[in-house]
Amino acid sequence: MKLLGGRATGLFNRWLKRRIPAASQVRLNHRQIFIIPTRAGLGLLLLLGIMLMGAINYQNSLVYAVTFILGSLFWVSLHHTYRNLASLELHASGSHAVFAGEAAPLHIRLRAPRHEHQGLILSWPHTQPQRLDVRKNSDTRVDLYHPTEQRGWFSPGRLRIETRYPLGWFVAWSLVDLDWKVLVYPKPLNIPLPAKRGAADGDGDQPLGEGVDDFQGLRNYQPGDSRRRLDWRAYSRGQGLHSKVFAEPLQDTLWLDLEQAPGLDLEQRLSCLCGWVMQLEQQSRPYGLLLAGVHRGPAMGEMHRDQCLRALALYGRSA
Repeated sequence: MKLLGGRATGLFNRWLKRRIPAASQVRLNHRQIFIIPTRAGLGLLLLLGIMLMGAINYQNSLVYAVTFILGSLFWVSLHHTYRNLASLELHASGSHAVFAGEAAPLHIRLRAPRHEHQGLILSWPHTQPQRLDVRKNSDTRVDLYHPTEQRGWFSPGRLRIETRYPLGWFVAWSLVDLDWKVLVYPKPLNIPLPAKRGAADGDGDQPLGEGVDDFQGLRNYQPGDSRRRLDWRAYSRGQGLHSKVFAEPLQDTLWLDLEQAPGLDLEQRLSCLCGWVMQLEQQSRPYGLLLAGVHRGPAMGEMHRDQCLRALALYGRSA
């Protein structure tokens, strides 16, 4: 039975992939929307059947009228429930990296080009549903959250969007894959920093690296530069945005080596390195990272931190 169930699930997922392929934006139409009666709708159908049998048996015109009025409402409700999802546009507007165990924020933008959409519910399995309305010709931005467990690239899977508007007799839904990809860093461990260790080829004079001691000059601003190092005076004079560059001897650099990181397995050692990177950034100390086939630094700052964390997240996995 389990084998048959797994096979049926696989067939359904392949069919769904062909019918609703992954895309960064989706406009819902009849191909993506599914609709069935709810329990309340099935109960109403049963009631209408009983009322119709009673009207036929007793030839009661009043019961006929009530039956046909409720039946007409049931039919109209079907079309309104479908219409409440039809033509809705969903756009994945990005996310940002998180640490393993944290909830990944997934930004989504919804647009209603034709009419208003009311009582929408967005969710993944085992997540808190998000309820919202979307006004006509307006963008509605929503932040959804999905838990993460392992490092590397994370995809939350198909998002379920449904509605039971207006009377709750039908539920219309769609399963859209907005092709989100979130980079998940290893979970940082709070372990004391190792003793200082120079680079393997550290004989002789040490060159200067980016640090916090001696002012060396200015360079053009690069994304990730700390705001505390921006030259606001030059910017106010119309000379463009520049960053102040400081230097210090690399002999004080702390090298983080995967082979020397404590831990029972690879994941614990990577988590240890991740914790060390965060500690050194908080202390504004330069550091380098040594992995098999990866050499980062020595440096410091947001850009260097992100490069090191990315290398730890994707170590041994496809980038």
